[in-house]
Amino acid sequence: MFTFCKPVSSKKRFLPFRVLNDDFSFSLYEKADAIPEKDWEAITKGDSVFLEKNYLKIVETCEHTKLTSRYVILYHKTKPCGIIYFQIVDFKASVFGELLENQVESIKSTRLNLFEKYIDSNKDEVLLRLFTCGNNLVSGEYGYLFDKKIADEKAHTLLLNIIDVVSKEEKLARTISAILLKDFHSPLKPKELFEDEKYSEFFVEPNLIVDIPENVDSLESYIALFSKKYRNRAKSIFKSFTEIESKQLNTDEIKLHEKQLYKLYEGIFEKAKFKLIKLPKNYFSSVKSIYETKFNVKAFFYKGEIVAFASCFKMPDNSLEAHYIGFDYELNQEFNLYQNILYSMIDEAIKNKLSKVNLGRTAAEIKTTVGAKAENLICYIKPQNTISKIIQKPFISFLQPAEWIPRNPFKEEA
Repeated sequence: MFTFCKPVSSKKRFLPFRVLNDDFSFSLYEKADAIPEKDWEAITKGDSVFLEKNYLKIVETCEHTKLTSRYVILYHKTKPCGIIYFQIVDFKASVFGELLENQVESIKSTRLNLFEKYIDSNKDEVLLRLFTCGNNLVSGEYGYLFDKKIADEKAHTLLLNIIDVVSKEEKLARTISAILLKDFHSPLKPKELFEDEKYSEFFVEPNLIVDIPENVDSLESYIALFSKKYRNRAKSIFKSFTEIESKQLNTDEIKLHEKQLYKLYEGIFEKAKFKLIKLPKNYFSSVKSIYETKFNVKAFFYKGEIVAFASCFKMPDNSLEAHYIGFDYELNQEFNLYQNILYSMIDEAIKNKLSKVNLGRTAAEIKTTVGAKAENLICYIKPQNTISKIIQKPFISFLQPAEWIPRNPFKEEA
């Protein structure tokens, strides 16, 4: 490794301007409140909601599993030139669900006896400590930003240098651990740098993106671009929604309905095969109070009760970012709640003259029926010890997308 800065004692870890080399230094923080706002925003420039200090403070209050955050500001001489965001998450065996547990059972019978003994005696203990460069709550490149004057090769060299130092100081080698760099739209360069540092590249579930054509000014004109089969399908979906009323909620209304919103969100969370980080109970009202015009929560009412909701961000790049949703599974089939949520996102983007909608991961095939196209995301993982090397293969297999059939609802071009 090219490490210039060696790990230090815990008392000295959070001292400012730790020297990397003759040109670069960095400061490490364990709380978003402690970050010097001026230096952090000199890099973010308000262009990345999910790297803004106020949003990261909310993330620190997440539940379900232990989450620890680390924040780094990189300096060239004394001028900020980059920021890096880390999450450290502890996984218990139960988090992986039946699929991974079956794979682990397979490993137990064929691989290391040491691992078998560990699993047998620590069923409720941490199975994996994941040191993530990025945000496990959202899809996308939210792990670091560098000044554009710094070339990619130099930036990635500095990034891996700091990851090496900070991860060692977290004592990852003492537990079953891995380092994850997540959600890149294209491979990181130079490829040899990551290969030399023993990072394995793999794909995860893709983002599903809807591009809004320039001549589309309403949801009706968007649906008109569909083939007859999918137009009829959309009309049927809308027809099933006629008894549902919708409303954009302000901060006070979100607080009023927060218990029901959270209950619907929990229904989605509990059905996920990979239950990692649970949102804090006041998440939606907290985010709305900070991003009043950028963040929307739309509630869907049936007989006066909220049966579904959808949240989204209006992003600086003129796109709509679908965020967390929730719906009543028992009523979903009758009212097509989920598919109407998808169309409501597209409608919201069109009304706000936005150019695209990021519908996020999961349910890829259904999302393509409303016009979304898959955008592959690449991750990098590096095991930290023998046992994590054993876990790596089933872990990657678990994260990789299942097979699905893409649909094309649009008319065939002549």
